[in-house]
Amino acid sequence: MNIFRRIRLLRHANYLEMTPIRVHDHTLGDDGRVTLIVPKFKRAFLRKWLIPPRRSQDFHIHLDELGSATWLEINGTNKVKDICDRLTEKFGEKIDPVERRVTKFLTLLYDQRYISFKELMQDRG
Repeated sequence: MNIFRRIRLLRHANYLEMTPIRVHDHTLGDDGRVTLIVPKFKRAFLRKWLIPPRRSQDFHIHLDELGSATWLEINGTNKVKDICDRLTEKFGEKIDPVERRVTKFLTLLYDQRYISFKELMQDRG
């Protein structure tokens, strides 16, 4: 699906009622921060031929404290509103305005294809 269609689908949806799902794996550091593991290439033959030996086949994206907490709340069942409520309980005024910050962060993750939304995947068939 092209980027314009993805943006159009998201624009007409009620963001707080959507259910984000993770598309990529992650690791959890000793400090509780999340590192996303994103493959450099989707196809195995491209990884084999284009990535030099002894080089990582993945990009590692390090999230900050708020991003890590948000990522860990994404489990495929929590709606965006639930995630906002839990983050407000955890961080209090540090994350105000919570809805705007969380939706902006989730939009960034969606644009980079690190997450998707369950409702949008069901629309595709």
